[in-house]
Amino acid sequence: MAEIKDLQKKRETIFDLVRRFPNKTYRELEKYRDADRQEEAAQIPLTESQKSQEELEPIAKGVCVTGALRKDRQEMDPKIKALEEALANALAVNESHQKLNGTLQERLTEVEEDNKKLAHQIEDRVHKMRKSGL
Repeated sequence: MAEIKDLQKKRETIFDLVRRFPNKTYRELEKYRDADRQEEAAQIPLTESQKSQEELEPIAKGVCVTGALRKDRQEMDPKIKALEEALANALAVNESHQKLNGTLQERLTEVEEDNKKLAHQIEDRVHKMRKSGL
């Protein structure tokens, strides 16, 4: 019977905790509930894959994960800056190519129109020659 009550306590919601501890703040109740969750999680045995993962990549106690991440980020900063510079250069080239492509497209349209006009002129002259009997 005591085990059932312990299980019920571990599954208490914030609302239940507020009724039990009306003078506590929400943050304090969250810490209390998180502590219960951590305690419950510690009692759950690891699966085989979790055990093998633990063997492959053990995390040493006392290692500052945030510090390691910061170091990795500092090492990546020059690479990131180089990539950002390469991206800026590529964007500038892309923009100039788009302008050039636009200019070429306009010129192509002009040449096509001139070509149509010349084709009409030639057709008119051939038609006039045929009329005159040549």
